[in-house]
Amino acid sequence: MDFLRSHQVFYNQQEDINKGILAKIVIERDRCKGCSFCVDACPKNLITIEEELNIQGYLPATIKDNNKCTGCALCAEVCPDVAIEVYK
Repeated sequence: MDFLRSHQVFYNQQEDINKGILAKIVIERDRCKGCSFCVDACPKNLITIEEELNIQGYLPATIKDNNKCTGCALCAEVCPDVAIEVYK
C-alpha cells in the first residue's frame, strides 16, 4: 500500500481538457532503463532520453512537450519496463 501511495500520480483530466490538452504521458523515471523504444515509437517525436542518471544508474526517457501528445499510447505499448502511463 505504501508503495502505491508513493508512486501515485494525481491527474486532473478536466483541468487539461479545459486547457485543450488531449492526453498526458507519465514516465516513471526510476523504473525506466532508457532502452529508447518509446523514443522510436512516438509518432510526434515527443520523447527523449535524459542526460541525468536515475536511481538505477540508467538514463531514463522523458517527455519534451506533454501538450502535443495525442494519446496514441504507442510509447506505453512498447515499454518493456511498464514505466509509461498514458492518460486521455
